[in-house]
Amino acid sequence: MITQRLLSNGFSARIQLTLLLLVVVAILVPVLNLSLPADSPFHVPTYLVALFGKYLCYALLALALDLVWGYCGILSLGHGAFFALGGYAMGMYLMRQIGSRGVYANPILPDFMVFLNYQELPWFWLGFDRFWFAALMVMAVPGLLAFVFGWFAFRSRVTGVYLSIITQAMTYALLLAFFRNDMGFGGNNGLTDFKDILGFPVQAQTTRATLFALSAFALALGVLVTAAIVGSKYGKLMIAVRDAEPRTRFLGWRPENVKLFAFVVSAVMAGIAGALYVPQVGIINPGEFAPANSIEVVVWTAVGGRGTIIGPIIGALLVNGAKSWFTGALPELWLFALGGLFIFVTLFLPKGILGLYDQWTGRRRRIRKQELAPLPGAEVQPAE
Repeated sequence: MITQRLLSNGFSARIQLTLLLLVVVAILVPVLNLSLPADSPFHVPTYLVALFGKYLCYALLALALDLVWGYCGILSLGHGAFFALGGYAMGMYLMRQIGSRGVYANPILPDFMVFLNYQELPWFWLGFDRFWFAALMVMAVPGLLAFVFGWFAFRSRVTGVYLSIITQAMTYALLLAFFRNDMGFGGNNGLTDFKDILGFPVQAQTTRATLFALSAFALALGVLVTAAIVGSKYGKLMIAVRDAEPRTRFLGWRPENVKLFAFVVSAVMAGIAGALYVPQVGIINPGEFAPANSIEVVVWTAVGGRGTIIGPIIGALLVNGAKSWFTGALPELWLFALGGLFIFVTLFLPKGILGLYDQWTGRRRRIRKQELAPLPGAEVQPAE
């Protein structure tokens, strides 16, 4: 009974397998990193743990975009802004934890504020010395920005390419604002030189393994939430808005409310991804707001297959794995490879890798069904 209800609400065998795999990875990788000696063939080096953790954060960001693009038809070119805001909220907490261990040994002001002759901590930094407050801001700040932006954009019935351009303009405006030293966020250098998180050294092997596990569990939770939303009646309404918004409005629904809900939930997911990303890479700066970063997220989602939940995760892992290899072996060719990949997917794989797989398996099932079907006019022999 319970399994049947979960399956009817969007928890397909594929979703359940993905959740199980993420839980196994969250446990197995830290164990292989912490328990085995470095000379063991099964040992996972600490630098790979941090790298894979970063990939999982990117996968959660791609999943967040898939919720609005794949199921609501909102092509957002500004999701990097929500990711960066969540990262800055966590970075502010990490900076407050440095205290007197900074270069200028000021127990209250971060080093960049002492360097810029700040006399007191800005009001918007207050409270970030507490983890619970920072965790709340990780979700509240991106969610509030998405709510305000979506409230005006969706009620003005801005759609299509115009909405995409506005989202890109939003993230570019934030990029310019955070570059300014007088904004109080470290200017071009951003926030870095982190020491502790919840009292544990950020660079410690156990801390990195824990952050990896948290990233995997957060991605699993994101898959769970997305599948629950998509599989619900509200999810069916989201798809209706995506496919026929005027008809949905004619039937009495408010498409702007549906879009706003999905947009806010997606922004919160992106903010959580950014918060997990920052302590693993050790820095957050205005470059994370760059419009090119948001466009890359679109590429990951398109490559994996939008509107599939699992596809964007696959796309984020594959593309970023290829990026790590290309930027090391052929750094000057990476951007050409990324552009060529997006063009190839747009022209020949409009449904992405997972969509192509579903199409192939569906064709095989149809062929198999035709082979097993009796020929027209053939008589069925009675069993003796």
